[in-house]
Amino acid sequence: MENQKENMNQPEAMSRLPLKPENEGETSRKEPFWVFGYGSLCWNPGFDYQQSVTGYVKGFSRRFWQGNTTHRGTESKPGRVATLIEDNEGITWGKAFLIAAENHAALPYLSTRECQLGGYKTYTVNFHPRQSLYISSSSNGHASDKKDALLYIALPENRHWLGAAPLPDIAKQILECQGSSGSNAEYLLKLADFMRDEIPEALDEHLFSLERLVRKFAGDMKICLKTLMGETQERKEEKRDAKAVMPSFQFASRVPDKKLRCVNM
Repeated sequence: MENQKENMNQPEAMSRLPLKPENEGETSRKEPFWVFGYGSLCWNPGFDYQQSVTGYVKGFSRRFWQGNTTHRGTESKPGRVATLIEDNEGITWGKAFLIAAENHAALPYLSTRECQLGGYKTYTVNFHPRQSLYISSSSNGHASDKKDALLYIALPENRHWLGAAPLPDIAKQILECQGSSGSNAEYLLKLADFMRDEIPEALDEHLFSLERLVRKFAGDMKICLKTLMGETQERKEEKRDAKAVMPSFQFASRVPDKKLRCVNM
């Protein structure tokens, strides 16, 4: 297991990162564009998209160091959600979404969700599609090269920043907090499930160590994680069955997960 006490000397700013700041007030773009998600966007994007593909960004590691007072916590009891920190050797896996140029709803939605409420800043970063799943039509059958993608990162100077803490403390805080979108534990556990189900080869010791601790503490405290997840085991199995009978990967990639739950098969 990862050292249970994180490095407390994390950078106070991330100005050295090879990122291009973006205009957070923009509402549209002239060309289709990609958005890379490494937290709840992976399993709950909340906007329409043309295509999704798993992959990674380099130079970052995922950490539950950002506070949240709306979706997964409150002002008096903030939850903890994921952000990225500078790590020259780091690789963070997630999912990128291709958004059509004529989609004028996605960017305002993301600006509200990530920036205004979440405290994140918008940057452009190189996204590397997972080669085994994504082949570009213009690449003559070879794996696609890296792509520019919008990325939302919480910097230490934002008002919600919580920073590093011993992993057991972070896990207990996650287990205790809840916001308008549900429990903080649901956020963590669904992200861990996503990584296992869609990118089983990916390594993220911080994420999976927190998952193990949350499950252990929930067991010790007799807390029902199914209740915190907001679903019964039967509903989870129904969703898996519905996903399994989709006619093709190409079709499924165009439909957000929340729509799959409504399909009457």
